[in-house]
Formats: sequence, C-alpha cells, structure tokens
Amino acid sequence: MPVDAATLGAVGTIVVGLAVAAAALYGHRGANAASQSGAVLGGYSTLVDNLQEERNTLQAKVAENDRLLTAAYAELTRERADTAALHARIAELTNENQQLRERIAALGGQPT
Repeated sequence: MPVDAATLGAVGTIVVGLAVAAAALYGHRGANAASQSGAVLGGYSTLVDNLQEERNTLQAKVAENDRLLTAAYAELTRERADTAALHARIAELTNENQQLRERIAALGGQPT
C-alpha cells in the first residue's frame, strides 16, 4: 500500500503539532513548578521573618522579667534585713522588760 506525499505531509504536520503541544504542556508545568517554588520560598521567608520577630519580642520580655526579678530579690533582701532588725529590737525590749519586772519585784512592787 503506497503512501502518497500528501498523506506523509499530513502525518508529519500532525506529529510536529503533537510535539509542539507536548513541549508547551511541559513548559507550562515547569512554569507552574517554578511559580509554586517561588511561593514556597516566599512563604518560608515570611515564616522565618515572623519567627525572628517573635524571638526578638520574647528576648525583650525575658530581659524585662529578669530586671523585675532582680528588683524583687533586692526588695526581699531589704525586707528580710528589716525583719531581722525588728526581731533583734523585739528581743532587746523583751529582755529589758524582764529586767525591769525583776527590779520592780526586788523593790517590793508587783510587776504586771
């Protein structure tokens, strides 16, 4: 069965058309992949920026909490020193009262 030139030309045109369509489809998929890759990288970059910003905010909060904690410990130390001084004064006054009661009793009085 002989094939004439017109049929060969038509088949050749169809084959070339299919090859061009396949190349265009492949190119379109590559463009989509590149576009998706760009979106992923852009999203990643935004995520990294957000995480760094959150980290910086948390570091500032930790520094502020450290400052407040140091101030609270200093106040606690002062209050403990004041409490110790008050306990010492209470002991002095209690001892003095005891001595005065003993003296009152020694002088014939009735200590209260």
